[in-house]
Amino acid sequence: MLTGKQKRYLRATAHDLSPIFQVGKNGVGEAMCADLMDALEKRELLKVQVLQNCADAPKDVAAELVDGTNAELVQVIGKVIVLYKESKENKALQLPR
Repeated sequence: MLTGKQKRYLRATAHDLSPIFQVGKNGVGEAMCADLMDALEKRELLKVQVLQNCADAPKDVAAELVDGTNAELVQVIGKVIVLYKESKENKALQLPR
Protein backbone atom coordinates (compact mmCIF):
# COMPACT_ATOMS: atom_id res chain seq x y z
CA MET A 1 0.00 0.00 0.00
CA LEU A 2 1.37 3.37 -1.02
CA THR A 3 1.61 6.24 1.45
CA GLY A 4 0.43 9.75 0.59
CA LYS A 5 4.03 10.89 0.18
CA GLN A 6 4.77 8.03 -2.21
CA LYS A 7 1.63 8.75 -4.27
CA ARG A 8 2.60 12.42 -4.57
CA TYR A 9 6.09 11.40 -5.75
CA LEU A 10 4.63 8.96 -8.31
CA ARG A 11 2.09 11.52 -9.57
CA ALA A 12 4.89 14.04 -10.10
CA THR A 13 7.06 11.43 -11.84
CA ALA A 14 4.18 10.35 -14.09
CA HIS A 15 3.32 13.91 -15.10
CA ASP A 16 5.56 13.89 -18.20
CA LEU A 17 4.71 10.33 -19.27
CA SER A 18 2.47 9.63 -22.24
CA PRO A 19 -0.17 6.89 -22.07
CA ILE A 20 1.18 3.68 -23.63
CA PHE A 21 -2.05 1.66 -23.41
CA GLN A 22 -5.61 2.46 -24.42
CA VAL A 23 -8.85 0.90 -23.25
CA GLY A 24 -11.59 1.07 -25.86
CA LYS A 25 -15.00 -0.46 -26.51
CA ASN A 26 -13.78 -3.99 -25.74
CA GLY A 27 -12.85 -3.01 -22.20
CA VAL A 28 -10.20 -4.76 -20.12
CA GLY A 29 -9.27 -8.32 -21.03
CA GLU A 30 -6.78 -10.94 -19.91
CA ALA A 31 -4.45 -10.18 -22.83
CA MET A 32 -4.37 -6.49 -21.93
CA CYS A 33 -3.61 -7.30 -18.29
CA ALA A 34 -0.77 -9.60 -19.36
CA ASP A 35 0.69 -6.88 -21.59
CA LEU A 36 0.33 -4.35 -18.79
CA MET A 37 2.15 -6.63 -16.34
CA ASP A 38 5.04 -6.97 -18.81
CA ALA A 39 5.19 -3.19 -19.28
CA LEU A 40 5.01 -2.59 -15.52
CA GLU A 41 7.92 -4.99 -14.98
CA LYS A 42 10.00 -2.94 -17.42
CA ARG A 43 8.83 0.58 -16.46
CA GLU A 44 7.23 0.33 -12.98
CA LEU A 45 5.07 3.42 -13.67
CA LEU A 46 2.75 3.93 -16.63
CA LYS A 47 -0.34 5.69 -17.87
CA VAL A 48 -3.41 4.13 -19.48
CA GLN A 49 -5.86 6.17 -21.58
CA VAL A 50 -9.58 5.35 -21.49
CA LEU A 51 -11.04 6.13 -24.91
CA GLN A 52 -14.38 7.86 -25.56
CA ASN A 53 -15.92 4.64 -26.95
CA CYS A 54 -15.32 2.71 -23.71
CA ALA A 55 -18.64 2.00 -21.99
CA ASP A 56 -17.09 1.77 -18.50
CA ALA A 57 -16.22 4.69 -16.26
CA PRO A 58 -12.48 5.35 -15.84
CA LYS A 59 -12.62 4.46 -12.13
CA ASP A 60 -14.22 1.10 -12.97
CA VAL A 61 -11.56 0.45 -15.62
CA ALA A 62 -8.87 1.35 -13.07
CA ALA A 63 -10.32 -1.16 -10.57
CA GLU A 64 -10.29 -3.89 -13.24
CA LEU A 65 -6.69 -3.09 -14.17
CA VAL A 66 -5.57 -3.15 -10.54
CA ASP A 67 -7.28 -6.52 -10.01
CA GLY A 68 -5.82 -7.96 -13.22
CA THR A 69 -2.24 -6.78 -12.67
CA ASN A 70 -1.86 -6.54 -8.88
CA ALA A 71 -0.56 -3.01 -9.43
CA GLU A 72 -1.10 0.01 -7.21
CA LEU A 73 -3.49 2.70 -8.41
CA VAL A 74 -1.70 6.04 -8.21
CA GLN A 75 -4.50 8.19 -9.61
CA VAL A 76 -7.37 8.52 -12.05
CA ILE A 77 -7.57 11.97 -13.55
CA GLY A 78 -10.13 12.47 -16.27
CA LYS A 79 -9.73 9.53 -18.62
CA VAL A 80 -6.11 8.81 -17.69
CA ILE A 81 -5.13 6.11 -15.18
CA VAL A 82 -1.68 5.97 -13.55
CA LEU A 83 -0.49 2.57 -12.30
CA TYR A 84 2.62 1.56 -10.33
CA LYS A 85 4.09 -1.85 -9.62
CA GLU A 86 7.55 -2.39 -8.19
CA SER A 87 9.76 -4.26 -10.63
CA LYS A 88 11.57 -7.40 -9.54
CA GLU A 89 14.46 -7.06 -12.01
CA ASN A 90 14.36 -3.50 -13.42
CA LYS A 91 14.02 -1.39 -10.27
CA ALA A 92 14.28 2.23 -11.45
CA LEU A 93 12.19 4.27 -9.03
CA GLN A 94 13.25 4.93 -5.44
CA LEU A 95 10.10 5.70 -3.46
CA PRO A 96 10.32 8.05 -0.48
CA ARG A 97 9.61 6.52 2.89
